[in-house]
Amino acid sequence: MVDARLQSLDERLSHETSSMRADFERQITELDNAIKKELARHGERLATERTKRVDDLKALSAELRESLRSLEKRHTNLEEAAGLADAELRDHLMKQGASLSSDLSRASDKLSSELDRITSQLQADKLDSSALVAGLTDLAGKLGGSAPTGKKQARS
Repeated sequence: MVDARLQSLDERLSHETSSMRADFERQITELDNAIKKELARHGERLATERTKRVDDLKALSAELRESLRSLEKRHTNLEEAAGLADAELRDHLMKQGASLSSDLSRASDKLSSELDRITSQLQADKLDSSALVAGLTDLAGKLGGSAPTGKKQARS
């Protein structure tokens, strides 16, 4: 009877072990399938995110290139505007310099002619030293009652 019981226990233990092994293999298979599904889902999500990031980077790159072109155009336009402004300023300064030079030349000519006129007038109006001597000699002769001996000529 003990042998029958032991054999029954042995069969039961063997059956329970087989059942547990089958259950364990089923659970491992389910876990393996769940892990594979989760990994596949994460892989798809990563691929989607990678694709989205690549597209975003391409869009950002295109936007940066467009911004760079726009900045280059603005820089070129500013350089041209600055060049035109410099040219206009240079022309204006040249014209103003020529005008001031012309004004200065006219003022110089006017002052020179005025100085020449005043010099001529002063030379005409002043007495010559020999004419002064002759005039004073005449005056002395008239006052003294004697005849003048010097020249009586006045210069103009």
